[in-house]
Amino acid sequence: MKICLLINTQEAAERTGLSPRTLETLRLRGGGPAFVKLGRAVRYEPAALEAWIDANRSASTSEYHA
Repeated sequence: MKICLLINTQEAAERTGLSPRTLETLRLRGGGPAFVKLGRAVRYEPAALEAWIDANRSASTSEYHA
């Protein structure tokens, strides 16, 4: 069984530099970091945040793909 530290939306926002509202919007529309839903609570794995950030790296603005 895999046990990992989960963080809430506020902590995820602080780690990513985004607002909690932006993370909520990304959950609704898609394209954001993977999250875990435990009842009504939304949590993030720090490794999932890092993977999402890495997947969105670009060397120039011409590489950006929404």
